[in-house]
Order: sequence, then structure tokens, then C-alpha cells
Amino acid sequence: MMRADSRLPHGRHFALTWGISDHYGGMTNAMLRRSRSFRRIGGVDVDILTLDDRPDYAELDERLRAAGELIDGLRIRNIWDELRRRTPPAKGTDIDPVALLVPADDDVVHERDGVVLSRRRSRADGAPTAVDRFRSDGTLLATERADAPSRRIVVYAEDGTPVRVWKTSWTLYRWWFDRLTAGKTSYMLVDSKTAARCVAGYRRENVTTVHIVHASHRLGGRAETLRSSRASVLRRAGDYDDIVVLTERQRDDLVDDLRAFDVTARVRAIPNEAEFLPHSGRPRSNTYGVVVASLETRKRLEHAVDAVARARELDQRIEFDVFGDGPRESDIRRRVRTLGVEEHVRLRGFDPEARGVFQVAGFSLLTSTSEGLPLVLIESMAAGCIPIAYDIRYGPADMIRDGVDGFVVPERDIEKMAQRIVELQSMPAARIEAMRRRAMARAAEFSDVAVTRQWARELRSAFDAKRIESARELPVRVRLRRRAGVLRRRIQWMTGR
Repeated sequence: MMRADSRLPHGRHFALTWGISDHYGGMTNAMLRRSRSFRRIGGVDVDILTLDDRPDYAELDERLRAAGELIDGLRIRNIWDELRRRTPPAKGTDIDPVALLVPADDDVVHERDGVVLSRRRSRADGAPTAVDRFRSDGTLLATERADAPSRRIVVYAEDGTPVRVWKTSWTLYRWWFDRLTAGKTSYMLVDSKTAARCVAGYRRENVTTVHIVHASHRLGGRAETLRSSRASVLRRAGDYDDIVVLTERQRDDLVDDLRAFDVTARVRAIPNEAEFLPHSGRPRSNTYGVVVASLETRKRLEHAVDAVARARELDQRIEFDVFGDGPRESDIRRRVRTLGVEEHVRLRGFDPEARGVFQVAGFSLLTSTSEGLPLVLIESMAAGCIPIAYDIRYGPADMIRDGVDGFVVPERDIEKMAQRIVELQSMPAARIEAMRRRAMARAAEFSDVAVTRQWARELRSAFDAKRIESARELPVRVRLRRRAGVLRRRIQWMTGR
């Protein structure tokens, strides 16, 4: 039976991200898991919205369903796929068509079944200048030109007649959001920092907007220094109905940082959910360690390799696997060869089932430069795999009690990380097992039910706050009626009646 305090508020629910890649990382994994919990525990359907030009979302949908990542009540909706299926009604008659791009070798082209669905052209710095999009039958769907004075997006009927025009992609996206929400009470959770920019200015009385910050907002951990990739959105944080971060420490920091920029916003902390895999029954080796991470600069996996190599100098039994792929793979392999540990530090590549390795590994390492609340950290602890992590913003110090359910070491201290790996091998078996049990108990606080309950409470609170704020200019009797409605909904939610 569904608990009353876990029910999500009635309305349309959306999760917005820029796109979903084949080898998606922690943010997408967290979004999909949250959406499944919203359906299973919260009792609402969730539409997952994407804005990119991926050509095979139908096939991806099938694969994700086969893998259990998508369930009944969840569906992926891509703006361009939907425009291909249904051309918007004509608006205006004086719309000039745009000349198509002449194909060039460096164009980025997406095809499906031999038909070009999109052709994108960019400047040397990577900024897009033009995109042509087509339907599955090859007819022209849309032309997008990003450079002034021709900046606009034109959508065409199947006979090539221009039917709608938007000045920017953001105005098109907001038009689509209006069609999706249809004036109904809606909740739009925005996971992608790229997609978040167009929603910051999307203000509708019927839509409660929430931006989820999955990583550190600070540059180098310095106060009042926002990362350039997040500054434009966070300086407009007040345009969202809610900003959600993953830890209380980041919430406190973000509130302070926004205050320095004279920005007032609702900021709340809600963690990601952990995956609790059934016990495998396989033996666990204390000498076997793992990392599950994308091979990118921010993950700093050379530090993990260095720490393991140093630990092996003191304990030759230690073995280590790295699960993931990414742009720094060749650099990490070179580091492994330089240290002469190829037989003991292995790069396993991307594996969608990699998190299952936490059930047999004795320890995991986290060496990132920054995080929000690393999902792999929670999942490692949930499986009883002891984490050894750098003390970075944010996550490790919020999750781990040093020496109790894992280890937190000073950032960049490779020697200390190596010492902790070796120390773990010499600890009495009873103490190690006690640490594993405490790690699992700590991770249980991030269960699907516990986190969904927090989301249910927060979405209701954000909705009520939005209603009260919008009523401030209304007559007193209307404001009193709305406040009475807030109280009534809270009583209904708490009692389940």
C-alpha cells in the first residue's frame, strides 16, 4: 500500500534533460531512478523531455525498457521527434523559407535508415551556426540559423511551406512546454545545466519549476566563485520556484554565494537515491578495489592509479579495476604502463552492470575534483564496499564518518589514500565487517522511499509557496482562500484522505 506521505502531488510531471547518451553518467542515472520512484512510489507518470538531435530515441526507449531503466508510466519525449510526427498549425503568412545548407565534410550529420534527420554546422569554437532538420521521409522539417541577422527557427509543412517561425530556440522550447503542460498543474524538474538556461525565464502560474544541481556550483571550492557553466543560471536562481542540491553543506554554501550576488531563491537539499542490489552470495576480497567513473579530467583517475601503485609497494596482494570510458582513457593507460602495474590495474571499459562489482570488491576509490553527491559513493556503501574518498565539495564528508563507515582523506593526498588502502588489509575481520554494516546502514537513508518522501513534501511546499507568492497582489479574500487551500492540501496529504 502506498504511504500517504510518499504520494507525489497531483498534476503533470516532467523531467527535462538536454539529451540521453548511450553511455550516460551519474546525472542521467539519477534522473531515471528518481523518475521510476515517482511512478512506483509516488504514483505519478513522468515524461522525460529531451531537446537534442539524437536520431534513434524510439530504439533507445526499447533498450532502456528491456534493461528496466524505463517502466510503464515513463516515456521519453523529444521535441524534434514530436514535431516530425505533428507539424504545428500555421501562424502567419509572411514567413520566408531559408536556403538549405550545402553539405560540407565537417558537418555533423544524424541519420536513421539512410535518411538524414539533421545536419549541423558549427564555428571553430564549437558554437552551432546552422541546423537543418528533416522528417523520416526526407521532407524538410525545420531550419535553424543562430547568427544575426538571420537568427530564427522556421518549421515547414510536408509540402515545404513555412508554417511557424521562432526568433530563438528558447522561445521554441517554451512553446513546446506550453503544449505539454496545457494549462494544467505541472511540475518540471530540470536536471541538465544546459537545458536549465531556457527554463530560468519560463514563468507560468500552473508550472512549478525545479532545477537540480548535480555537481559543485563553486569553481575550485572558492566562496562566491560560481563555475562559468552554472553562473548564468544560478544568477537567475530566483526565476525558478526551487533550486535543489544534494547535500546540506552545498545548500548552505549556495545560499551564502547567492546572497553575495543579491539573489534570493528557495534552495533545498534532497539527495539522489541509491541502488540496493540483492546480495550476490559471491565472496568479497578485501584486497580488491574498484572505481566506477567516466574517464574525464574531473574524475582525476590518475590519482587512483598512483594510490594503488603506491599501495602495492607495501602490499603485493592488491588488485584494482577501473570501469568506465571517456576522453582520458589513453592518458590513464599510459600512466598504468609508466608505473608498471598493467597486470594489477586493469581498465575494463564501460559496463552498464559495473555497479554490481561493489558487491565483491573490498574498497572503492573516489578522487574527483568536485561532485554534488556521487551516486557511486552511495551505491558502494549500500553494497558494503568500503569507500576511500578525497575530502572534496560535495559528498564524501557528508556521507562518510572517517574510520567508522569508510575513509575520507585530504584532497590530493595520494600517499594518505595509499596508506588507507593498506591499513584496510591489516584491520581485524570483525572491524571490517562492522564498517561494512555501518556503511550499508548509512546508505539506507538514501532509499527510494525515503528520498521520494522528501520530494513529495518539497514539491507540495514549492507549489504552495508559488501560489501564495502569486496571490500577493490579489484581494485579501482571495489570498485567504488560497492560504486555506494550502492548509487543506497539507492535511489531506498527511492523512491520506
